[in-house]
Amino acid sequence: MTSTEVLLRDALTTIADLANTAVGADHNHGPAPAGASQDYITCTPKTLPTRLLVKAAKTAVKINPVNGPVFGPVATIGAADAIMEPQAIAVLVSKYWGTSPRTLTVSFMESTPADLRAHIVSHMNAWTRTACISFAETSGTGDVRISREPGGYWSYLGTDINHIPKNRQTMNLQGFTMNTPESEYRRVVRHETGHTLGFPHEHMRKALVARIDPQKAYAYFLRTQDWSEKVVDQQVLTSLDEASLMGTPVDQTSIMCYQLPGSITRDGQPIIGGLDINQTDYGFAGKIYPKVARGVSQTQDGDWDESEDVDPDV
Repeated sequence: MTSTEVLLRDALTTIADLANTAVGADHNHGPAPAGASQDYITCTPKTLPTRLLVKAAKTAVKINPVNGPVFGPVATIGAADAIMEPQAIAVLVSKYWGTSPRTLTVSFMESTPADLRAHIVSHMNAWTRTACISFAETSGTGDVRISREPGGYWSYLGTDINHIPKNRQTMNLQGFTMNTPESEYRRVVRHETGHTLGFPHEHMRKALVARIDPQKAYAYFLRTQDWSEKVVDQQVLTSLDEASLMGTPVDQTSIMCYQLPGSITRDGQPIIGGLDINQTDYGFAGKIYPKVARGVSQTQDGDWDESEDVDPDV
């Protein structure tokens, strides 16, 4: 494994637990921001059928070997010599596209005005500020297929889109038009594109989860989303193992973070959530999908030709 791959694996480990949860349905965008209307549409859980999880994991690793499985703290569960079933291993596999620059094509399921198509794609490409993955509209069938029909906001995770039938969308942006506020393009389109890049939610840091009152959360999400207690446990109340993180401060303004109302927190203060890609998001995207600087030797990852080795006189 090269030093670059080692660095990437370290970065992936920071969200290994989130990737585990993502396979179990990790695509909600959370409650409405303060002041939003009561008919606000949330992003609903979306995952592949169980029968495809192992195939999807193999696809993810074939596209990007660094995807895993990244065991991290999960390796401490059970005996060290335990043999894991393929279905269990599949849960540990991330869904990232790899470090080589890649353009994912985008098409629209319904007749969509050209200006609207271009506007959506431009917001998807906000991630290219630091990431080497970009998006381009195609007149054919895209890698990413967007519908604006009823069904809420959601996207399949990363390389999983390869397993979606071509006549089905991989992302849903219900009701988006050119009259949709620009703030919603930044908040929703960029969030769902983060999922398409393979980023699960980052809201389940221990310090944030500790602020939530479980009973209030159960009642709130049953009333607003019709979620069972099990779904609330998965989507809101399961915290990360902090040992798997790189020690970055808790960031409740990440675009991949839930917006949670003060009515379900112990201190009455909301978890504000992300309204746009922030600097932490951009930094993480740049680590997972690094851009290669022009004119910089590819040996800058710490390697060089054997003939240049130095024998120090010590």
